[in-house]
Amino acid sequence: MSTPLEDRPESWPVTESAGLTDTGWVVDLRKDLVLRPGGDGEEPFARLVLEHPGAVIVLAVDDGDRVLCLVQYRHAAGRRFVELPAGLLDGPEDEQPLEVARRELREEAQLEAEEWTPLGTTWSSPGISEEVMHLFLARGLRTVDRGDFVLQHEEADMETLWVPFEELRAAVLDGRVGDGPLVQAVLLAAAKGLIGRGTSEAAT
Repeated sequence: MSTPLEDRPESWPVTESAGLTDTGWVVDLRKDLVLRPGGDGEEPFARLVLEHPGAVIVLAVDDGDRVLCLVQYRHAAGRRFVELPAGLLDGPEDEQPLEVARRELREEAQLEAEEWTPLGTTWSSPGISEEVMHLFLARGLRTVDRGDFVLQHEEADMETLWVPFEELRAAVLDGRVGDGPLVQAVLLAAAKGLIGRGTSEAAT
């Protein structure tokens, strides 16, 4: 039987697990000792795991097929990136990604959307990180107030841009913009034919 062309859940035995950090922030680092199934007599091997709550990314597109982009400094990379509204799944355990996406679009971009289409779910770096990214297309935009949310730190220095989708896609393809979630969202939306046809599938 051939191997199916799809990712699938699997969990190898962990003989020991130890937290290496306790940052009290978004991420922590853990060390696991892992056994390979069927590896009789083999010693456990160490793997580091970056614990991460997951994230949402929003490709917000207006009626003129312009994308709301944020320009934000990222210290770890030492660059200012063109990005999309995004946020962490760091709220209640039962909070769904779509709820977080709605909140982040309001807080970061002061927008609400009538139509939401899931673009895909991706793992940012599964060899070391638990982070799962949920990407959405948002249509039917209107301006709203961000409520009592206050932009701080890098967010307080953000710039906003409205960029025609085809111009943004060209910037992705020629390497002018390289933020991973933005690249994925743009290419997924283009590949699925969701931009420029006036169609979107409302999320339930």
